[in-house]
Amino acid sequence: MMDLITEHIATWTGAEIPKANGGRGRGRGSNGQSPHGIKKLRELILELAVRGKLVPQDPKDEPASVLLEKIAKEKARLIKEGKIKKDTSLPEISEDEKPYELPKGWGWTRLGNVTDYGFSEKAEPGSVSEDTWILELEDVEKDTSKLLQKVRVADRQFRSSKNVFSKGDVIYGKLRPYLDKVIVADENGICTTEMVPLKGYAHIASQYLRLVMKSPCFIRYANDSTHGMNLPRMGTEKARLALFPITSKAEQHRIVAKVDELMALCDKLEQQQADSNDTHQTLVETLLATLTTVADPAEFAVSWQRIVGHFDTLFTTEESIDQLKQTILQLAVMGKLVPQNPNDEPASTLLEKIAKEKAKLIKEGKIKKQKTLPKISEDEKPFDLPVGWGWVRLDDLALRSEAGWSPNCEPTPRKDNDWGVLKVSAVSWGQYNPDENKALPANLRPRPEFEVFPDDFLISRANTSELVARAVIVPKETPPRLMMSDKIIRFVFSRSSNTQFVNLANGSSSSREYYSRVAGGTSSSMKNVSRDQIRMLLIALPPLAEQHRIVAKVDELLALCDTLKERLHDAKITQVQLADAIVEQAVA
Repeated sequence: MMDLITEHIATWTGAEIPKANGGRGRGRGSNGQSPHGIKKLRELILELAVRGKLVPQDPKDEPASVLLEKIAKEKARLIKEGKIKKDTSLPEISEDEKPYELPKGWGWTRLGNVTDYGFSEKAEPGSVSEDTWILELEDVEKDTSKLLQKVRVADRQFRSSKNVFSKGDVIYGKLRPYLDKVIVADENGICTTEMVPLKGYAHIASQYLRLVMKSPCFIRYANDSTHGMNLPRMGTEKARLALFPITSKAEQHRIVAKVDELMALCDKLEQQQADSNDTHQTLVETLLATLTTVADPAEFAVSWQRIVGHFDTLFTTEESIDQLKQTILQLAVMGKLVPQNPNDEPASTLLEKIAKEKAKLIKEGKIKKQKTLPKISEDEKPFDLPVGWGWVRLDDLALRSEAGWSPNCEPTPRKDNDWGVLKVSAVSWGQYNPDENKALPANLRPRPEFEVFPDDFLISRANTSELVARAVIVPKETPPRLMMSDKIIRFVFSRSSNTQFVNLANGSSSSREYYSRVAGGTSSSMKNVSRDQIRMLLIALPPLAEQHRIVAKVDELLALCDTLKERLHDAKITQVQLADAIVEQAVA
């Protein structure tokens, strides 16, 4: 077994899959990934344990058949003494039921033959002391079954019946998806009725019973045996019928000791992986930060070459590639991504042209005059600009802006080319998605003035803290008859500016910091920015020719990042498949 671990150490520690929440709320050392390889290793250890392949058999050990006879005699004595109730006889195990072959000296039985599953005392409110341990499903970690907290009745009052358990009892979570939450109680207590306390008879070690109930084979059976729609759970009779691989008590203890040893090794591997991720992430953050903080062009060139020289080792996680993307955007808006050309028309001339264009349109009555925004103070400017650049507000580049309309729509998307209203999700993820809409009810007349057109710059004013004020540019080929909601704001920019450049400036780190400061809302799940706050956004404006060069360079570098991410994704799929294949081969 140790050879199996050491020979495939890179697979066990390298195979990762995205967490169930898609990586949001990522913590240090996680990179939004779950250690799939180590999880499969834990499953393999348990699978080998219950198949009798983890430790060698000792021919001197008492065979399972003798053990089962002793258990039967013990149960008969306890029934006669009135200490347990007589339960219904369970059917014999057919050859077709047996999922795998057991070693010599082992035997198959049913869980109900060797435990008191389903027979537990009840505790009612007020019947126990406030110092009593009260256990809920949330107190046990999924997958590992580690006890996360121990709560007393004084801190967790209860109003309904609870199951009573004793020290040494195995406590099993029968509610899906928590069918792998299994612990051994280290003191007396009470628990939710969604957890079942059970005792193995005298010749069944509690820790061995626990690992059998956590084994992949038992979990598969439990998942297949649940009933109920909203809160599926495994019933008592189904649980009592579950197959149970039994061996001598001496071997049970040897197996438990070996499992504990190997699980401790898994813990160590997982911690090493987390520490490695932490170190890697700190290194990436530090090196990328030097690019945006260094002022001298020569020093910048040195910092960039330092990163380029270690590209393959630095950007090996999705998070590090995302940080590289964000750094590229920030370098772009700071004027560090492409060289300046002294022959370019400066930003000041560009602004004069836009101001004249706006004044002409106002005079012709084609746009309305907007209220004047405050001048940009020195304290607002986050960094120094190259020659020929200038600080502007987003509104200085816009000819007009307006919010949409949010009528009470149908809950479903529109059909064909019927009128619809765009949801915020249509503009939240960096690419315009017209399918994210709700149909306009037949009794409401559309408002064509809010219809979206190609080249519109659409930005959300209400979303999560991560997505609020994210923007998209509507592509040339876009379906008609889609209107903005009132949570989407449209900006139409002068042709004397590059809308693509404005979009990447809006997504840069300095802009995200601005929106984070000004956004309102009491919860990170719903933040709001006003149209005026968006109009106030500070933008470092280069000459128009340089805007075009920056956009081209950003497109080139972000395409490289996407290629890196695709290769990483393919490599991780291969590692996950390899980890799964190793497990399948080991238990075949």
